[in-house]
Amino acid sequence: MAPRVHRLSNGVRVVCDPLPGWQTVALSVVAGRGARMEDPARSGWSHLLEHMVFKGAGARSAKAIVEVIEAGGGHINAATGYERTSFQVRALKDGLDLGSAVIADLLQRPAMDPEDLVREKQVVGQEIAEAADTPDDFVFELAQEAAFDGHALGRPILGTVKSIGAATPETLDAWRARLYAADTLVVSAAGAVDEDELLRLAERDFGAAAAAPAPPPPPAPFVGGLRPVAKRLEQANVVLLLPALGAQDPDYFTLRLLAEILGGGMASRLFQEAREARGLAYTIDAYAETYSDTGVLGVFAGCAASDAAELAEVTAREIRGLAEPVGAAELSRAKAQLKGGLFMSREAALARAEHAAGQVLLFGAPLDPDTLANEIDAVTPDRLAALTARILAERKAAVAVLGPKAATPAAAAFEQALFG
Repeated sequence: MAPRVHRLSNGVRVVCDPLPGWQTVALSVVAGRGARMEDPARSGWSHLLEHMVFKGAGARSAKAIVEVIEAGGGHINAATGYERTSFQVRALKDGLDLGSAVIADLLQRPAMDPEDLVREKQVVGQEIAEAADTPDDFVFELAQEAAFDGHALGRPILGTVKSIGAATPETLDAWRARLYAADTLVVSAAGAVDEDELLRLAERDFGAAAAAPAPPPPPAPFVGGLRPVAKRLEQANVVLLLPALGAQDPDYFTLRLLAEILGGGMASRLFQEAREARGLAYTIDAYAETYSDTGVLGVFAGCAASDAAELAEVTAREIRGLAEPVGAAELSRAKAQLKGGLFMSREAALARAEHAAGQVLLFGAPLDPDTLANEIDAVTPDRLAALTARILAERKAAVAVLGPKAATPAAAAFEQALFG
């Protein structure tokens, strides 16, 4: 049975995906807004808010929020991204009522205690410091900043100690009203869920939520630039980003297949050439990161500092090689891997609920497996080559290198090998 979408009178959308025979249910309430809405002064507020609502909401304390969910055999979590914020409950089949009520309190009735806010700013400050001390986190922040310098997408979701320090209970609650507004909420449930019950609970818990229409965020131009940072580490961490396209672009699956062929698995070009044939890296992966209107084709690698420049050059050559049509067997393998990953994730209720909510936000409805498979199968070698040429035509790259000083020339080496 395909998931069904309903809309409450205040704009909240509800997705029901029943799975007969399941003994558990997953509920995901997703707001289609996140850190991309922030200006520099509010950087990190969306993530800080996600922390604060768990400090107490409705009649429950921070401890009671998790205790009441776990007492019923469930789990509760949340995540803040650039374009959405998600609250999730995984529960036994009779836990939907409680899960919906708890999430509704988090989104609409948080306590926002001033003393809790002081403590939570300290916690997030430690999280910011931990990210800066974790090379394979910090290098991604450097690359993201280089790619979208001056834009919200170029700022870390965690914000800075200064920017989160400016938040007060009142200003953070006003931010909550904008971020978790009814017109951007999707209530999505999968597993042991009854459609009538879900609609009743959604109306009860989210039917009175207020809307707060907002203009779309400004475009995010890919700026590009080099961020070589010398740091006393044993290994070099390298992130290479190229401008790509958004999730709504007709060539979205072409981009996903491009990343799969380039470095999506052990049979990929980068793994075989850089790791197996040359021994230049202990880990190397390619990926596609997409937002609503833009995205990046990325490569992450960890290697010895002395090998970083050669690794960057090899990666550039492999990317350039994709401007020529790929062979039938290679493309067929990439399609099978991509479909396998997409369809296997549908065998987990929470992933189904999350994916359905995201697709409703982007496309207005969930995409069925046949549609996804047809889109993937429609990609041809010529489309892959054309997209590669489109990406290279921008002549822009964002490169971050973090590690011993001997590794830092890899940033310029990649750009030179790619563009001459």
